[in-house]
Amino acid sequence: MTIEVDYYFPESIDPERQAQVIAVGQTVGTWDARFTHREAQLRSHLATVVRVQPEASGGHIATIQFPEINVENDISSLLTMIFGKYSMAGLGKVVAVRLPEDYGQFPQFGIKGIRQQLQVFDRPLIMAIFKPALGLSAADHAAILEQVAFAGLDIIKDDEIMGDLAVAPTLERLRACRQVLDQVQQKTGRRVLYAVNVTGSARTLLDKARTLVRAGANALLLNALTYGFSVLEALGADPEVNVPIFVHPALAGAMCAGTDTGLAYSVVLGTLMAHGGADAVLYPAHYGSLPFDPMEEQKIRDGLRSRQVFPVPSAGIHPGIVPQALADYGHEVILNAGTGIMDHPDGPGAGVQAFFEALDRVQEGGSFERDSLPEGPLKTAIQKFGH
Repeated sequence: MTIEVDYYFPESIDPERQAQVIAVGQTVGTWDARFTHREAQLRSHLATVVRVQPEASGGHIATIQFPEINVENDISSLLTMIFGKYSMAGLGKVVAVRLPEDYGQFPQFGIKGIRQQLQVFDRPLIMAIFKPALGLSAADHAAILEQVAFAGLDIIKDDEIMGDLAVAPTLERLRACRQVLDQVQQKTGRRVLYAVNVTGSARTLLDKARTLVRAGANALLLNALTYGFSVLEALGADPEVNVPIFVHPALAGAMCAGTDTGLAYSVVLGTLMAHGGADAVLYPAHYGSLPFDPMEEQKIRDGLRSRQVFPVPSAGIHPGIVPQALADYGHEVILNAGTGIMDHPDGPGAGVQAFFEALDRVQEGGSFERDSLPEGPLKTAIQKFGH
């Protein structure tokens, strides 16, 4: 079995030469005549340049096949092989990775499992983020959760920068919010997921995740790029961490934003997350508050869905973009809003209601022009956030 990788080289780079540098340098390392008696064995580990094709930009795409026997069926060894040392060698960007179907891990829950947890099967899921990000107490978190959960929210998550801090230690936040989750289920029959941010050193993080699950966490949030793909894989494979794992894209820009260096967003947030055990992956929507390429967004969406991982377009999502989001994603999407819910003029509960009004309005074929909307949470949201 082979792993196939596409590298983009700008026109100032000799693509044939650089492709050979990668094929040899990232596998056997050298072709030393002293080891000619082991040539067959060495050749089985050597990567092969499959093709080099020109791009309209003036650059080239070089496709290289790597033997799967060189890696350990995980993301960390894969990254080390395909781009580790070479990432420091100058211009060149990984723009696509094609892995065998059984490479890495499938999600433990994914789209079907998360829907089963929530018993919601026929519409997009609505997700909120605790805001303000820092400075709230555990009781503040619970008060916010009460408003949005009783308004019909499906999922809420910690902000990615909210760690195990003195102002609201992780276990205290969870215990306070768990009471609200139980009240919602008792009074409405609905289940709401709270993705608790799991943090810590490699020495403590897995134990902390197990402790959180034992204490009632029904989902976890992980900054997989700052803590490492191996942490994501360990969480996804741990039988005691039997809850969905939502992955945040923090640090992705440092890896992906360069035009001629790094890795494409669709590789990191699509392919690698999909094979790394994530259940749902957050990333910027191109119509949100962060600049993002619509084609990269589509590739991320398709890469995640190919392994039943939930796509979660984020960053600047508000009720006014629901028509465009549904046109792009259909129902198999989690719409993730921070300020788009929490900054609603009538409060977070109204922010959630505005999203459900927007979903209903799209289904009915109604206009989102301000003058055509009846008074209510959606109209107020459109007046604040636009459409």
